[in-house]
Amino acid sequence: MEIAFILFVIAAIFVTQSIKVVPQQHAWVVERLGKYNGTLTPGLNFLMPFIDRVAYKHVLKEIPLDIPSQVCITRDNTQLQVDGILYFQVTDAMRASYGSSNYIMAISQLAQTSLRSVIGKLELDKTFEERDIINAQVVQAIDEAALNWGVKVLRYEIKDLTPPKEILHAMQQQITAEREKRALIAASEGRRQEQINIATGEREAFIARSEGEKQAAINQAQGEASAILAVAQANAQAIAAVAAAISRPGGEQAVQLKVAEKSIEAYARVAADSTTTLIVPSNMTEVAALLASAMKMTQLPKTP
Repeated sequence: MEIAFILFVIAAIFVTQSIKVVPQQHAWVVERLGKYNGTLTPGLNFLMPFIDRVAYKHVLKEIPLDIPSQVCITRDNTQLQVDGILYFQVTDAMRASYGSSNYIMAISQLAQTSLRSVIGKLELDKTFEERDIINAQVVQAIDEAALNWGVKVLRYEIKDLTPPKEILHAMQQQITAEREKRALIAASEGRRQEQINIATGEREAFIARSEGEKQAAINQAQGEASAILAVAQANAQAIAAVAAAISRPGGEQAVQLKVAEKSIEAYARVAADSTTTLIVPSNMTEVAALLASAMKMTQLPKTP
């Protein structure tokens, strides 16, 4: 019974030593008698008991690595407190096992030194504006060295950039001054545009008024010309009608009668005015002679 139990234990040990189940996205490095023998892939694997052993186990997933915060000095001698996070992935389990004693520490230290080198080439303002460039340069610097470690650096992201309190206060004052400047410029541009709009409106109104006055003057002149023309045409027609009436039989007698009536009315109006001194000729025949001479002036020349 004891022998059977011992045999069972030995068999169990042999099974556990010879059969290995590797999870997905993992890689196990196997050594045979202390020398690298191979890498176990996910699934069921068999080893030689007591000769082969699993020396290293690696995770092939993407791993985030927090880079400790550090002080970096910019090109213009300004201190910055910088921290970031690095994403990497094991691509070669054998190199990750034998290329470095601790590839995680090596990556972390190299990320810090590369970050200090990159920021040292930039001025303070550029460090805030060119984060993508900083991240890309850090990844490039680490990736070249990490090839020997069987590690692929995927990306690096700066989490925070913290300048000293004095620099931060000065930056806030600069931002405030810049915003006030933009506000003043915007207000002046608004006033300028307002003056332009007012001047444009006044000019257009003046032009409209002058055009209206011009058209009104043209219309008035045309109206006066039309009125003068109408009066002239009416006078011409009246004269033509009088001339036609005089040329008819009895027309001269009618004109003489009309002139005599007008003369008598004129004498009557003069006599009725109390402020007018009327001088009556002593010989009334002279009045008749005056009327006769007026009638002669109105006579039309007779056609032969």
